[in-house]
Amino acid sequence: MTDRLHSGLDRRSVLGSLGLGGAMAAVGTPTIVLAQAEAPPMPREDDGTLPKPREDTLPPASSGAAAEAVEAVRDAILRISREVWATPELSLAEVKSHRIHLRELEAAGFTTKSRGTSGIPTAFISEWSQGSGGPIIGYLPEYDALPGLGNAAEPRQTPGATGAEVGHGCGHNMLGAGCTGGALALKRLMQADGTPGTIRVYGCAAEETEGAKVYMARDGLFEDLDAAIAWHSAPFAGAGNVRLAAFNQIQVRFHGRTGHAGSAPWEGRSALKAAEMFGVGIQMMREHILPTSRMHYIYQAAGVAPNIVPDFAQVWIVARDADREKLGALSKWIGEVAEAAAMATQTRAEFEIFFGSHDLLPNEPLARHLYRHMLAVPIEFTDDEQAFARACQREMGVPEAGMSTRPLPFIEDVSAGASSDLGDVSYQVPTGVFAWPTIPLGIGLHTWPVTACGGMSIGDKGSLATARILAACGHDLMTDAGLRKAAREDFRARRGDAPFVSPLPKDRTAPLGLDPHFIKTGDDELFADITVGTPG
Repeated sequence: MTDRLHSGLDRRSVLGSLGLGGAMAAVGTPTIVLAQAEAPPMPREDDGTLPKPREDTLPPASSGAAAEAVEAVRDAILRISREVWATPELSLAEVKSHRIHLRELEAAGFTTKSRGTSGIPTAFISEWSQGSGGPIIGYLPEYDALPGLGNAAEPRQTPGATGAEVGHGCGHNMLGAGCTGGALALKRLMQADGTPGTIRVYGCAAEETEGAKVYMARDGLFEDLDAAIAWHSAPFAGAGNVRLAAFNQIQVRFHGRTGHAGSAPWEGRSALKAAEMFGVGIQMMREHILPTSRMHYIYQAAGVAPNIVPDFAQVWIVARDADREKLGALSKWIGEVAEAAAMATQTRAEFEIFFGSHDLLPNEPLARHLYRHMLAVPIEFTDDEQAFARACQREMGVPEAGMSTRPLPFIEDVSAGASSDLGDVSYQVPTGVFAWPTIPLGIGLHTWPVTACGGMSIGDKGSLATARILAACGHDLMTDAGLRKAAREDFRARRGDAPFVSPLPKDRTAPLGLDPHFIKTGDDELFADITVGTPG
């Protein structure tokens, strides 16, 4: 692929914008940077008129009906987005947030099939069905927030009502509202024309850390879907054949022997020295790994006092590559470096891959269909909203270009270095995902302006517009066997026939970072109504 896309946008700029939430602050979703403030000018005929639209870019007939259905559930969609924004909760602790989604789903006639799904206390599955048989379409709302990104709905860095410790700096309040709102609107569309089928909403907790989708996929909970669809916040509207990387989250623990660092250092064996040598070994790898490989790490424990030889040190490292096979080889090498560092320092190493995901498989029929629906939805912002966006850009020191109002051209085959737990879904079922502008141009995900915009009218518009796109596409999937067949054929061609193998260790029954409160006996009042299990 050339370094320049046909749209005129810099390839690096587009790749940096396709994290789809990545897998997380913890895993380092890349910053969004746009080299251009807008998509390039539309091409024109020799006489100056716009060219006639291609058939595959014309808006499907369901778009107008979906707009009416979304308007009918508008209040519910905005309640979800605004309430989740106002009560931000970190991954694996989204107690209030998941209840907000379930409240609106149950009020609309959906049945809660599972809570605490696949061992994740704040995950759930909710369903609504009509008629006998029919397709099953899945929606994938997320609702966890990020540390340090709490902000008021103001165009400056200032704490919100709950302070600055936690905030929706990846837009999951809007993402969740759009996905659940799309399901609510699709129900109305199906009731209006008697379409048989099942709408299934997966409460995708903890996307920023140890995503519930991976645990659900291991339990086979997506396998009976005809398709799964979702969206993510971005500085522009876009869809295409975008592939994200597979990743592993790894903890390396070194155990040594303590000693007095001044009086008798020879009696000790420093776990910190082992961790430092491990870091040097990772740097020595970098020249020789594949261009698709990524490695980034932090020291989580490195001793308690300089005059005590550290007997324990811990490193958290994330490894990524284009697919699970390449990632397996990279992870094996990292493990060998850990063992070598332990041998060199006469310490002991523990190497644990505690979480991971597949690469994201694109699905061209779904991406192109979502793109058609995107083109049918106006991207409009008021003067006040554009001024808000420019003020955020001014505070962040980027060009004051405001909000994007034109979608990108359809994105052809692109591979990005970011990752998402959506990858495991895409290996079990045809999966479509798109981006929608809720962030000022030139602003990255995982920053305070994302939180700020998500708490005001820019965020409201994003939730409503994406619900319309998702509802319309969902209805088309329910009623168009040809679309479902094309999506399935594309899925099989990309996926191949190899059996699905979860990247989770077989003995990993719950996330490493799960708060101990969740695994009490049930006497804890705060979590008394949360159960852990899978659908019966």
